[in-house]
Amino acid sequence: MFSRLYLHIPWCQSKCGYCAFNSRPLEPHKLEQTCDLLLHEMELAARTHPRNQPLRSLYFGGGTPSLLHPDQISRLISRSQELFRHADPIEITLEANPGTVSRDSLTGYCRAGVTRLSLGAQSFDDQLLQTLGRRHTAAETRSAFQLAQQAGFTSIGLDLICGLPGQEMAAWQQDLAAALALQPDHLSIYGLTIEEETPFADRYPAGCDALPDHDLSASMLEEADSILTADGYEHYEIANFTRPGCRSQHNCGYWQRDGYLGIGPGAHSFLRQGWGIRWGNQSEYDVWAAALGNNELATTEHQELTREDALSEFIFLGLRMADGIGLDDFAEQFGERLEQRFTEQITQLSQAGLLTCSPERLALTKRGMLLSNQVFVRFL
Repeated sequence: MFSRLYLHIPWCQSKCGYCAFNSRPLEPHKLEQTCDLLLHEMELAARTHPRNQPLRSLYFGGGTPSLLHPDQISRLISRSQELFRHADPIEITLEANPGTVSRDSLTGYCRAGVTRLSLGAQSFDDQLLQTLGRRHTAAETRSAFQLAQQAGFTSIGLDLICGLPGQEMAAWQQDLAAALALQPDHLSIYGLTIEEETPFADRYPAGCDALPDHDLSASMLEEADSILTADGYEHYEIANFTRPGCRSQHNCGYWQRDGYLGIGPGAHSFLRQGWGIRWGNQSEYDVWAAALGNNELATTEHQELTREDALSEFIFLGLRMADGIGLDDFAEQFGERLEQRFTEQITQLSQAGLLTCSPERLALTKRGMLLSNQVFVRFL
């Protein structure tokens, strides 16, 4: 039913102006409480959703999971192994803010069993980092990366954002060059999106001159693809690039519709039962904590997927990956041929240069990756 586990750490040193994730400013005295609550929720969830296969990946997301002490991370990993049984090997990822780690903490995370580190660099331009509200500097990112290598991490990724307020192409090229100088195993490249109910939504309304226009933002993503693939990176998913053998296995599980269990406030779950079942946890920390205090799971928004829901998800999640969709896999799951049901859409999108279709697979082209939403909507 599930082979992935996600643990959400809701705390950050401060809330960045662009961020719409479920996170809140740090209350240091609640870190240990959060760890205890996550352990308790795992125990309740293990009783409610018994495992039928070992975990293939475990992901600490947030928020800023690197605010937790290595001993706390170790307790969570150990309890996960006891409750759900880990595959051998298992990928265990920790998201980290470069300004929150040290040589000792990184060594501790590595010893606790974390196998993959994802550093939220976002930019190597200190002025742009201040605009974003980030608490770290470019120098701290470089230092954190080097310290992680010294601590024993053999898989280290970086996140970068383009299309930032006031950012020109030359500045973006410098960010890419700075990232490549570190030779990370993995790079996630995101275009800035202005999310509702964030400070950026008020600061940068639609059409604001401070933001790069659509064409420049698209050119930045194209530049990233050109520079990174020329350096040997595989563009394996719309926003992700990797050295050979270093794909994010956890995120690949999402795109392949593997079942996953989400633990923590605001975390989401998906079980492969019937056509699929989705639900979320209460996002308010105190509501989530109170439910667990009553030995109850703080779940909400339950949805049993229909066949059509599952079919649409299979297409738009599978097409996110450069590998695309196996046409025989689709037929096996849904009892019909994708290329026959959507003949007109595939023909039109292929003629527009957005899709490529072989007898075995359907996949986005490079241009299709830039305009993926225009593709996905045709299959809904």
